[in-house]
Amino acid sequence: MIIVNSITELLNATKKIKGSVGFVPTMGALHQGHLSLIQQARKENDYVVVSIFVNPTQFLEGEDLNAYPKKEEADKKICAWVGVNILFMPTSEMMYEPDELGIIAPAKRGFILEGSKRPKHFDGMLQVVMKLLNLISYHKPSTVRAYFGKKDAQQLALIEQMVRNYFLAVEIIPCEIIRDRDGLALSSRNIYLSPQERIQALKLSRSLKRATRLVMKKEFNVATITQTMHHLLSEIEVEYIAIVNRQFQPISEIEIGNTIILVAGKVGKTRLIDNLWI
Repeated sequence: MIIVNSITELLNATKKIKGSVGFVPTMGALHQGHLSLIQQARKENDYVVVSIFVNPTQFLEGEDLNAYPKKEEADKKICAWVGVNILFMPTSEMMYEPDELGIIAPAKRGFILEGSKRPKHFDGMLQVVMKLLNLISYHKPSTVRAYFGKKDAQQLALIEQMVRNYFLAVEIIPCEIIRDRDGLALSSRNIYLSPQERIQALKLSRSLKRATRLVMKKEFNVATITQTMHHLLSEIEVEYIAIVNRQFQPISEIEIGNTIILVAGKVGKTRLIDNLWI
């Protein structure tokens, strides 16, 4: 594995690639969810490139940028162990100029749900993903595939739209949510949870399981499902429960094969999200 710490080093390393590239962008503190993305990229491509960069432009004032977990040495060992070819670890100074061009999230899908609760978050996220995708595809390898988890469903939808709208020569690969044995969706922020808070956090995934059971019983009414989920989450500070189609438009009835149920809330001081694709 080659570890590169500058853009010049990255471009020199990717210039030598002959074959397909699987790219996994991360903010580090790697867990099994990240590993599943890397392993899928390893299986489907000739080379795997992973980036570790805690992107400051997608954090809002008062969020946990400075406290975001960092495990650089462990992350390097994990990447080497799972067969990463190139590990890119830039700094903010390398990735951004003082007076930057920006990307603005779409006026509708970018400012609902996560975009409503975290204004400008998606602008920063799309900005850094655009930069990373351009760097990885700079030397135009035969195929570039970028791997993103479905847990960040709205982020995934906006990245797919950005690739379409800007005609990027990159294939976006959505990957399934990875959960711990108790059902909690894996997240780098889970380490913030106390044992008691973790028990509370499990209600997020359990509310989605209850929604699944209702759908299996042919209960497709969105209002009924939402009300049931709210009842199960009564002890959690719920930010939103939303049931939308894959285009993130609100619906009144579940559409099998075209629906996402999303939930976000705070457990203690930790903000968590989860979702279910139906």
